[in-house]
Amino acid sequence: MVLKKLNYIWRWFATAFSFLVFGLGGVLMPLLVVPILYLLPGNRLQREHRGQKFIHYSFRAFIWTLEKMGVLTYEVTGIEKLKDAKLVLANHPSLLDIVFLIACVPNANCVVKSKLLRNPFIRGPVKAAGYIINNDEAEAVITTAAQVFDEGRVVIVFPEGTRTTPSQKIQLKRGAANIAIRTGAEITPVLIDCSPTTLTKENRWYQIPDKRMHFTIQVKDKLDFGPSIVNLPPSKAARNLTNTLSEYFNGEVGVYE
Repeated sequence: MVLKKLNYIWRWFATAFSFLVFGLGGVLMPLLVVPILYLLPGNRLQREHRGQKFIHYSFRAFIWTLEKMGVLTYEVTGIEKLKDAKLVLANHPSLLDIVFLIACVPNANCVVKSKLLRNPFIRGPVKAAGYIINNDEAEAVITTAAQVFDEGRVVIVFPEGTRTTPSQKIQLKRGAANIAIRTGAEITPVLIDCSPTTLTKENRWYQIPDKRMHFTIQVKDKLDFGPSIVNLPPSKAARNLTNTLSEYFNGEVGVYE
């Protein structure tokens, strides 16, 4: 019992330390890293590529630190399928989902909410990597996503638009389907499970579970749109595809429940 309590205390302090480091990194990046990225020769695309690579390796180091400090364990399967991916769609059970995905994809771009630009810990990395800002202007997001695909980069989207509420059915918005329909990008689904459930919308970072988190990340085969969108107007095709994706994610994620 004493050992269990000591282990919990250690994981709490390790979690606190890890998030402190993460926050400091977000603050220092625009002060130290971003100026260097702009001073190095190259155009906008090259600067953004450097920023994405920096964040990729930083997130890999962050995950490594969390694992070595005993905060979490994880396993990733099918990661080779991300090498030629275009549009990556994933369910969103935890705050760390995006960290894992970017740690797996060196050239990842993401669709992020505009309000994150007001967060001092996140604003620097978002700007440095040239991530797609969602200002609720669907056309702008789709146009930028198409440009990112043409540049040979990956776009990561959480089609729920927010973290999943535990024990509730996954509800998808149409934004991801609209990107797929309008750009013709193939969809690579990723299934994420976190057990025990933690770092949800309902949890603060300091509300850690009694045992270590274990993440399972499965990269699945590309999805075939099938008859749900063939010869349909874009709006109806997006609605049908959203329904198809909802059924897919709810069916697959249900395996973990």
